[in-house]
Amino acid sequence: WGFCVADFAKVYSSKLNIDEEELQQCLWGDFYLSAKTKKIMKGAQDKAKKPLFVQLVLENIWTVYDIIVVRKDKEKLQKVVDSLNIKVTTRDMRHTDPKAQIQAVFSQWLPLSTTVLDMVCSKLPAPNNISDEKVERLMCSQSLSFDKMPYESQVLKQAFLDCSSQDSAPVIVFISKMFPVEHKSLPQNRPKALTPEEMAARREQAKLRLSLQASGVGDVPTDPSAISLVEPEEKIIESEDVFIAFARVFSGCLKKGQEVFVLGPKHNPTDALEMAKTGMVIDSNLTLKDLKSGEHITKTTISDMYLLMGRELELLEEVPAGNVLGIGGLEEHVLKTATISTELACPAFRELQLMAVPILRVAVEPTKHSDLPALVKGLKLLNQADACVQVIIQESGELVLVTAGEVHLERCLDDLRHRYAKVGVNSSEPIVPFRETIVPPPTVDMVNEVIQEQNTVTKKENDDPCINSDGLVTTSTPNKQSTVKIRAAPLPSEVTTLLENNTELIRIVENHMNSKTKESVLNVNFKKLNLSQLNETIADKTMKSLDMLMKDLSKAFEKAGGEWDGNSINQIWCFGPRKCGPNILINRIPGHSGHCFWQKDSNNCKALLEEYDSSFINGFQMVTLAGPLCEEPMMGVAFIVEDWTVEAAEDVQSSSPYGPLSGQIMSAVKETCRKAFQAQPQRLMAAMYSCSIQANAEVLGKMYAVLGRRHGRILSGDMTQGSATFNVSAVLPVVESFSFAPEMRKHTSGLASPQLVFSHWEIIDVDPFWSPRTEEEYLLYGEKADSENRARKYMDSVRRRKGLAVEQKLVQYAEKQRTLG
Repeated sequence: WGFCVADFAKVYSSKLNIDEEELQQCLWGDFYLSAKTKKIMKGAQDKAKKPLFVQLVLENIWTVYDIIVVRKDKEKLQKVVDSLNIKVTTRDMRHTDPKAQIQAVFSQWLPLSTTVLDMVCSKLPAPNNISDEKVERLMCSQSLSFDKMPYESQVLKQAFLDCSSQDSAPVIVFISKMFPVEHKSLPQNRPKALTPEEMAARREQAKLRLSLQASGVGDVPTDPSAISLVEPEEKIIESEDVFIAFARVFSGCLKKGQEVFVLGPKHNPTDALEMAKTGMVIDSNLTLKDLKSGEHITKTTISDMYLLMGRELELLEEVPAGNVLGIGGLEEHVLKTATISTELACPAFRELQLMAVPILRVAVEPTKHSDLPALVKGLKLLNQADACVQVIIQESGELVLVTAGEVHLERCLDDLRHRYAKVGVNSSEPIVPFRETIVPPPTVDMVNEVIQEQNTVTKKENDDPCINSDGLVTTSTPNKQSTVKIRAAPLPSEVTTLLENNTELIRIVENHMNSKTKESVLNVNFKKLNLSQLNETIADKTMKSLDMLMKDLSKAFEKAGGEWDGNSINQIWCFGPRKCGPNILINRIPGHSGHCFWQKDSNNCKALLEEYDSSFINGFQMVTLAGPLCEEPMMGVAFIVEDWTVEAAEDVQSSSPYGPLSGQIMSAVKETCRKAFQAQPQRLMAAMYSCSIQANAEVLGKMYAVLGRRHGRILSGDMTQGSATFNVSAVLPVVESFSFAPEMRKHTSGLASPQLVFSHWEIIDVDPFWSPRTEEEYLLYGEKADSENRARKYMDSVRRRKGLAVEQKLVQYAEKQRTLG
């Protein structure tokens, strides 16, 4: 049950002889009802009067609660029901549970469905009241502005604004998700009602059967016509689930049997219009699996449309603009989201942004190897049904399922086993991602004593002749034709955060810069490429966001100080991994300043270096994608290129026993960056959940103990006003979150309920290679450092899973081993 202010304003307006709209405005606020004048006055709080909302709304609700729950007065309950003029069943009136009686009375007096519908009608805007800004936001992606779209696409904006259902209006429908429905739940598959003649025939047959059984004759000979009547009732349709597209019509009238185009999320109207001009026709027999790379359009005929009423579906013949509907028969044309239109110029709607980030992954395999095709098919169906699921096929052929959390993972595995694949499925231990980073040299040791002699290079790398005291690594290619000097430095935390939050923006700019570079290859006079040249295609909003990012990065570098300054942003060569990550390649090569991410100037570049530029960048991408600790992606690391030389080749490269120079440079850069990374203090970064816990004051100590055992950290805890419940905010490592909720409920007797949402990445402030060295550390931790090193534990577990070498003593004391015979 539920109510709004308008419900009580409608009741009391006639009793108090006050206008309904006026009463509705005063019912919620600092107003009270004067007993003498019977007028609404202001200043209830100052005059210590009961507010109007308490007097007219809450007191009535409290009275009903008092009669039913506290006093349990059956006679007064009947009077309340009569005065409210509602119908409550006799069973509910005689119920011994007060909660059931409360629910029965209030659901009839203040039904939730009516209240929600009234609020939807009064607050949500009508479909034909859509604003220009929202239309452009729906039509345009982040990388493309409205005025850069083709003219045929811009014309469709008026169709959105008109929201017309006429036959001349173009049909534009957005499919936001696909959801599964049992085949037998579809309206066309429900058992049909019998006609009076069929019912009469069944009655006669039943009478005949009973009479023959009573006379002892035996089974009645069945009539063929009677059999035909019973057969549909007994026939059970066994079929898999079907997928219904949840859609909304923005323009036109969608009709059954209508031919439409299904446009994928990556559909580009410019390419589609050019294709149409060449005379190419979309084959209606093509589905998603038949499309080639770069193709995003299929053609289909609308077969079934449904009216969505909760879990019930009803068939429709046509749906006008402004309505929500379900569309059947699109499983082969829509993966998760799509746009349906009669116009190829219609742009694809932007994909929905998910609040939950998929962070938890497991590898899955069938219990029986022969069930692998069924598992693959089930994973495809699960990926189609759940917008938050990601299914990845790794290079090794391993099937990986990525989910938002532990509960979501359990639900997905259960759906795989019993609904989609319907085979036995084995899953690996949850795979939690980590990040690798470096930090400034520590100033205190593990016993909090100041380190007197500070060395910028780790002890492990001191003996390497390629690394100097400042951490600068010098490496040459096998044929000695190219030499690279690189050192690693930790990025300021603000810079890392900015890069992580603007990954998509950097990816858009990188893609546009690459496309412009490809176009410039045909231009002989091409010398410069900068961001101003992207205005022809990139959206104005994106350009503003990019300008803001550059300003914020410049401020963050200046604020960090040290070796960073405002000019550092102009030395950014590339981002990584995948050319958009939170790591930076810094270009400080003398005489080669023309290569910058924001602009490329061939006049300030060395010709030989420019020729192998892509090889250098690819080496950087490889090392940031798989770091040396446990081959996890890096985060917050800057690789500063102090020098890079390439000598002209005297002979043909193909004859070199070391292979082409481009491959040698790529390998050399990768190994140099790894050594530069290992020369600095290395750390692991763990994924963290933001944990919100509601707990009773009695179990706070037990709740803190559970969090402490799992290396959680309390951020805040406040008591909710007017109750004995504490709202506690904490952070918890994702790797420690498995079975966290059951353990919390077990230790607190169900009085604490946690909610976990992915929040951020956090450095584990323990050196994974740490071992005791000073006398104080030996006294505190022992010779073997028996106390647990969390970072080492996590690193070794990831290395074991990936089949990498792990430093572990299998035999502690060889002389103590005996062969017992």
